[in-house]
Amino acid sequence: MPGILAGRIGIVTGASSGIGFTTVNMLAEAGAYVYAISRSGRPKGEGAYHQRVTGIRGDVTDYAAMEQIVQEIGDRHGIDFLINNAGITVRKRAELFSDEDFDRIHKVNVYSVFKLSCLCYPYLKESKHVGRIINIASMAAYQGFSEVVPYCSSKAAVLGLTRGLAVEWRSDNILVNSVSPGWFPSELTRGVMDPERKAKILNKIPLGRFGDPAAVGAMIRFLLSDDAVYITGQDLAVDGGALTYGF
Repeated sequence: MPGILAGRIGIVTGASSGIGFTTVNMLAEAGAYVYAISRSGRPKGEGAYHQRVTGIRGDVTDYAAMEQIVQEIGDRHGIDFLINNAGITVRKRAELFSDEDFDRIHKVNVYSVFKLSCLCYPYLKESKHVGRIINIASMAAYQGFSEVVPYCSSKAAVLGLTRGLAVEWRSDNILVNSVSPGWFPSELTRGVMDPERKAKILNKIPLGRFGDPAAVGAMIRFLLSDDAVYITGQDLAVDGGALTYGF
């Protein structure tokens, strides 16, 4: 769908692999200019960035650095969208979780989402395309998963931030939504999946297979397009039907 995002400029965090890497290239192919922020600042072995993607090395929890990056991009080009995709987890039973791991998960998955949204706010509200924030949540915001309880907590918080910002900024030319991916191949999901859990997961997905990251990229592309100007405060699941699974 070339050209539907022509002229738009935005930021995607956690963009070196998986959903983030796929998304930045899909948005660029649709005409956007994308600044891809990650700890490495470059793709992790999945190929190259599109020519309209600029890799930036940065830690989303380093707020001083993020403020400088946002200001440099915003002052030079303006900012039309922000995709808060960076996320981490640790697999461990709840009673064994350290305070340090709990805090680190929430700092990346929640605090940085709020901070980056606020840093981009003055530029997003001036967007001629209507400013967009899309936060990457998770089916873990809705369902309980063992050994990743702090991750579940953090993604539920992302839904709360999405709804709160959508209402608070409703008159500021900014739409705020989230996308909840199901199970997709990624560095994060590989870290919490063993053969037994993999079998259980596939049995709970009505479509019976893991997703292609491009499916999430397509949803994000839609939410950034002119076709989505009447959608805000919503979470859209891209999960193969997993959230609908009954008994």
